[in-house]
Amino acid sequence: MKEDALAVPGDEADLRTWLGWGGARLRDAGVDDPRREARLLMAHVLGTDLAGLLARTRMTASERAGFLAAVRRRAAREPMAHITGRAGFWSLELETSPATLIPRPDSETLIEALLDHCPDREQVRSVLDLGTGTGCLLLAALSEYGAAWGVGVDIAPDAARLAARNARRAGLEGRCAMLAGDWAASIRGVFDVVFSNPPYIPQGDLAGLMADVRDYEPARALDGGADGLDAYRLLTGALPMLLAHDGVAVFEIGIGQDNSMPALARQSGLEIVDVRADLGGIPRAVVMRHRRT
Repeated sequence: MKEDALAVPGDEADLRTWLGWGGARLRDAGVDDPRREARLLMAHVLGTDLAGLLARTRMTASERAGFLAAVRRRAAREPMAHITGRAGFWSLELETSPATLIPRPDSETLIEALLDHCPDREQVRSVLDLGTGTGCLLLAALSEYGAAWGVGVDIAPDAARLAARNARRAGLEGRCAMLAGDWAASIRGVFDVVFSNPPYIPQGDLAGLMADVRDYEPARALDGGADGLDAYRLLTGALPMLLAHDGVAVFEIGIGQDNSMPALARQSGLEIVDVRADLGGIPRAVVMRHRRT
């Protein structure tokens, strides 16, 4: 159904009517859970939360225009996080932008794996995040390990600046540095923890991604080369020089890549000690250490 078949409510319509229109518009655009997304967009426009909507019955002219624009953007499959400018990750609320990937709940699997493998909160003193994006992994780890400091690196200067703003937002700017650079090329020293959520989508699969991802998130953060493993070859090769003797590396992986990672790890003197599935049951995080001899 096209938008013009869904009559836009008049200026006198109440908030519930506008929410109904928004939900129907998003449903017809194929958005999952359209009623909830309409409420989230309304809350964003009104500067409140979902509970706060209960206290409102009407919108001003500028609020109506803002909601109409937000619904149209989401119906065009622009990600919610780009419209609202923020996304939740772990215990943090992070600023987002088209400069980098939007943090996803699946990536929280990496933090859960780290906490299980390093349960002593004083054990981790240094963290490196390669391809930091919003800084979500590094900042979540620093929020859990109070004695740690960290470095986040991203090839995109805009992403590194975004991560720095998120560090300030989280009150962690004094414990980390966000740098623009080419993976680990400019990094010297060893770290107790090395994170990475690198590009891992095989080139041939990019066109088949959901429109929300394919059309709005940066290709450089998605394109993993012909087989999706280009970044892992580079990163596992660099890990022996970056990872402390008793440290752990935790990488996000794509579907089926848990089968390829053991060989890549062995080539660099590493071993896979754990593979963790996300909430959908898909292997999502690999934990690596220096191979014991």
